[in-house]
Amino acid sequence: MTGRLDGKVALITGAARGMGAAAARLFVAEGASVVLGDVLPDVKEVAAELGEDRAVAVTLDVTDEAAWRDAIAAGEQRFGRIDVLVNNAGVLLMDELGKTTNDVYRKVNDVNAFGCFLGMRETAPALERAGGGAIVNLSSVEGLGGNRFLVAYTGSKFAVRGMTKAAAIELADKGIRVNSVHPGGIDTPMVRHFIPNDKDMAWMGRQVPMKRPGLPEEVAQAVAFLASDAASYITGAELAVDGGATATSGFKH
Repeated sequence: MTGRLDGKVALITGAARGMGAAAARLFVAEGASVVLGDVLPDVKEVAAELGEDRAVAVTLDVTDEAAWRDAIAAGEQRFGRIDVLVNNAGVLLMDELGKTTNDVYRKVNDVNAFGCFLGMRETAPALERAGGGAIVNLSSVEGLGGNRFLVAYTGSKFAVRGMTKAAAIELADKGIRVNSVHPGGIDTPMVRHFIPNDKDMAWMGRQVPMKRPGLPEEVAQAVAFLASDAASYITGAELAVDGGATATSGFKH
């Protein structure tokens, strides 16, 4: 039995934990080989778990052009090509508008928006060399609507959403599809850092119609679909994985 990503090679950023690690595990289970990029050393453990024949770990600061080029070269050298880019790396910092410093705003946007831009720019030629492929950019529900205390994060995720559409139009004639996934309320280490007292994430789950937090594995399923040939006529689209959070008109039910 073949997987829906059989034979594909994917470069996944932020792959040491959370949604990136979940995507890497699912991609390998679905037949892909993966290049796992992260600044956290834990990424090597994820690669080792997946096996050296199917996974390689690279140190990748997504704001560093040279690091992107090295990661792409490592993937092409090990596996022969790159078919899929998953721009997952991101940071979350929260504060009131009036207390959001220049440094915080720049840091969030450097990683979330500039890092996504660099990834697309640097990886697109490799996808073209492979005969086409797919880019999946991780935005957020905050890339579909705003939220308090998240002006920097929201701005960065709207940027990812917009760049996805622009790139989709530009890269279509090269056989490269570009789509965005918009998670909301997912139980990840990054989110848990900001709500440490909510051990089972129950408070966050109560905010959405499905009344539970999402799992990284559920986001990974959406990413894998958009990376697969099953999504061959989908580009420039946005897919919310949010338990219904963005379905509301904004009034309490």
